[in-house]
Amino acid sequence: METAPIRLMKDRRREMIPVDKIRVINTRTRDEAQFALNVQSIDTVGQIKDIRVNDKFLAKDGFYELICGEGRLIAHQRLGKTHIRAEVVTCTRKQAYLESLVENLARARPGTMHFARELKSLHDEGWEFARIAKIACRSIEYIRQYIKLVENGEDRLIQGVEQDIIPISFAVLVAQSDDATIQNVLMDAFDQGVVNSNNFARARAIINARMDRRKKKGSGPEEYTVAALTEDIATATQAKDSFAREAQGKESRLYTLLDGLALLWDDREFVQLLQGEGLEKKPALTGKYNVTARPPQKERSST
Repeated sequence: METAPIRLMKDRRREMIPVDKIRVINTRTRDEAQFALNVQSIDTVGQIKDIRVNDKFLAKDGFYELICGEGRLIAHQRLGKTHIRAEVVTCTRKQAYLESLVENLARARPGTMHFARELKSLHDEGWEFARIAKIACRSIEYIRQYIKLVENGEDRLIQGVEQDIIPISFAVLVAQSDDATIQNVLMDAFDQGVVNSNNFARARAIINARMDRRKKKGSGPEEYTVAALTEDIATATQAKDSFAREAQGKESRLYTLLDGLALLWDDREFVQLLQGEGLEKKPALTGKYNVTARPPQKERSST
């Protein structure tokens, strides 16, 4: 997209133009409660900021094309106003459309489906992920995942985000699975408080492990539910706790053994006995152990 020229305020064209002669080329959804307040403000205070329109096709089509200010335009329509103050520019339709997209992106709240759709619209216009990331002040991977969510068209995920049931960050994680059954289970699990963004990776690993086991057994598909996931999580947690206890017990016995051996090697009579048998070489541990060497003991005084 070409950079829009910077014009001094005195050089900008401002006109009162008919509301019914403006065509919206890039509409967007808006919060109705907030919009109602904006309408009330315009009715009470008046229009503070101009809308921006393109007049390149006015002579041919009879319409200005809106670049930004759709909310102000709709407010004027609802208030029955016939004219609206606008900054008028002349540019290509593509330039106007891209400026509108960037304007909408700047106004959209990050973490919403509207924001994600604006990202995709820019990508559809040929913008690379890096360029969109720079405009949106986000990472390239963030942009890639959000656009993928819209491209894949997971209706339930999109609906869940738009209704504030799940955050879009969680929806992006769920969308990484191509299995609709797994997606539904994860969303239901989120709704019931079983899974969230923090333990998502663990839940996915548990589900994949179960699926892999069924594939190896040659079993057919099963109806996997949140209850089954909850049970699998509990089983995995118990197994992990049991493994941790077993590891701690073995570690304790190992250090007890090492401590006993260290005491024996500090006994001069024992060492002399070993030397007599040709066993004075101290055995080395095999494997990797985080063992701190025992400090040498003082020589015992003879009695």
